[in-house]
Amino acid sequence: MSVVTAGPADPGIVCAFAVTRTPPDAAALAAVTGHEEGGPLRVLRAGGLCLVVQDVPAALFDAEALVERLNRPEDLERCARAHHRGVEAAAGQGPVVPLPMTTLYRGDRSAEQAVVSREAVLVAQLDRLRGRTEWAVKVHAREHAKDAADGAGAPAGSGAGAGARVGGRAYLSRASARRRDRQDAHGRATAEAEAVDAELRGYAVAATRHRPQSERLTGRRAPQLLNAAYLVDDAECAAFTRALAGLTADGRRPAVEVSASGPWIPYSFARWDEDPHATGADRTGPGRTEGHRSEQEVRA
Repeated sequence: MSVVTAGPADPGIVCAFAVTRTPPDAAALAAVTGHEEGGPLRVLRAGGLCLVVQDVPAALFDAEALVERLNRPEDLERCARAHHRGVEAAAGQGPVVPLPMTTLYRGDRSAEQAVVSREAVLVAQLDRLRGRTEWAVKVHAREHAKDAADGAGAPAGSGAGAGARVGGRAYLSRASARRRDRQDAHGRATAEAEAVDAELRGYAVAATRHRPQSERLTGRRAPQLLNAAYLVDDAECAAFTRALAGLTADGRRPAVEVSASGPWIPYSFARWDEDPHATGADRTGPGRTEGHRSEQEVRA
């Protein structure tokens, strides 16, 4: 992670949140707190576009300090929440392209140049996102009560001789049957998760899958089988939400549990790094990794 370099006179660090064609209302922008350690949010003109930015202290936001802070879960969450507040503020008057969290520049000029160099791509993205929002959908295998024998050891009272061998074979047979049952249940749940995705894609302009979250993140013992996002036209929003409501109605998908949230700013469909001419020299901050996706999980 590195901050864009500048000349001998250091103009300070600028944190950028999002690009938009229409600047947010000044009063609304002033009411939003970005990073608590920084100055007020402001609009920076860059060609025909606007960039919502915030001046932040180098002592906390230079490369070394930032890496250290983002390795602490509480600071990472604070940064993610601050970033989302800035993106939401930018979206007050129209679509936005959110920048990766902690996108930092040495001064306004570096930030302006980065946007202008991508202007054609960013304009195309803003046009594509107008009148559309993102919905996040997660599908987990349904948790069933565990068989009372799952945790059992060898059969009680099994001793030496033929009786022990018979009891041991019965135990192994039951264990094998439980294993097959679990495999069959996982197969049914996986097929139902795929069916959920296929149905929802029919109502979306675009869809993408993220890496399923671990048990540590979900807090659930049942595996997450689908972690997807759907870009939906505002005109199709009602149809999409009806489809969501009907997915598990009347026992249609008994092997899975479906949860959804939205509408959101389309983080998953606005790619700052789509410009084929972009290089690592003109921006910093994490790319579209699971860490970037966590911004949406925090605000949910």
